[in-house]
Amino acid sequence: MKKWFVLILAAMLLLSAIPALADISDDIAAAEAMTHEELVEKAKAETGTFIVYGNTSRISTAAEEFAAVYDIPVESNNLKDQEIYTKLRNENGNTAADMVMIQDGAQLTDAIDEGLVMNFVPASVKDVVEEGDLNPLVHQYINKLFIYNNLGENVPAIKNVWELTAPEMAGNVIFKNPESEKVNMNFLVMCTSEEWAAKLAEAYKSWKGEDIDLGEYKNAGYKWVAEFLDNVTFGKSDTTIAEEVSQETAAGKIGLFVLSKLRSSSVLTDNLTVAQYAATAEGYAIEPFAGFMYPMYTMVNTKATRPYTAMLFIEYLMTQEGFQPWGKSIGAYSPNPSIQVNEGDLTIDVWKNTLVMEDADYILESFEVEDFILQHCQK
Repeated sequence: MKKWFVLILAAMLLLSAIPALADISDDIAAAEAMTHEELVEKAKAETGTFIVYGNTSRISTAAEEFAAVYDIPVESNNLKDQEIYTKLRNENGNTAADMVMIQDGAQLTDAIDEGLVMNFVPASVKDVVEEGDLNPLVHQYINKLFIYNNLGENVPAIKNVWELTAPEMAGNVIFKNPESEKVNMNFLVMCTSEEWAAKLAEAYKSWKGEDIDLGEYKNAGYKWVAEFLDNVTFGKSDTTIAEEVSQETAAGKIGLFVLSKLRSSSVLTDNLTVAQYAATAEGYAIEPFAGFMYPMYTMVNTKATRPYTAMLFIEYLMTQEGFQPWGKSIGAYSPNPSIQVNEGDLTIDVWKNTLVMEDADYILESFEVEDFILQHCQK
């Protein structure tokens, strides 16, 4: 029902925006066949300020560096995902963004269906980035990992995620409330998918030595999510969670937060161990996953007044230079194989094989799972 409503709404919006969509579509088709020099020429012929929206603070650094290279006036805005989607629906003319960097594949799918944004793949990466990362174009992957305090006698060095549901872990698992954090909601929804529910059932048998008794739950994913949330203490943000878990007084605690928070000077990293790093070093696997991985996308606004500049910026972001604001520290991974990870980190292929990956189609069709999750958050 939800999908049908989205499709009907998208059709209505498309009918009202056909001229703009046609123009942008033609521009994108032309740009995808252009050389870098031709794209630069087209971008420089455009006038006005180039406007960028992104849900990462580093978008401003990237935009400023891009502007300096090409002598293009730029305005960057660091906004939350929902703010960006709202602006895409309501802003027009010279105040609208030309390009957006955004996450949450499910909402992005709706935005594409509504005709709000369109995909652009630079010729420079078309043949080097994996096909599954081209449409929509992934700029980076971000990982949220189980990271634990390594002090004291009860270090939660998990080898199986079912350990987090044990009674002794109650109150010791720190996680941002999925009611206010869409990425966390998507992670929990994915755990109920057929693929991950089957893996969780296998992991339960490995942990307990017997088949799982589902009781009232639809599958092992639902059971793990419910029992995991029963043990969780909700943190205010990933930054505060990282700070809290790293304190000397936090022995026995484990958090699930973005790896990039370890770069913060307020986090006592010596007191923390990344569960997957330990597993890799010691030669074991965390059953069945060590966290969650989700993509950040780059899209052209169909209302763009500088569409060629938007596409030149997307091309720039897929280079070593353009990725530097994110790639200079751990926790962000380019799908462009020529951009290497930081020394001591794991490659994107390792992360993809050890983490739950976002599937926008499953999330879109599983809104009833969100109701189940929210019920267990309101304890």
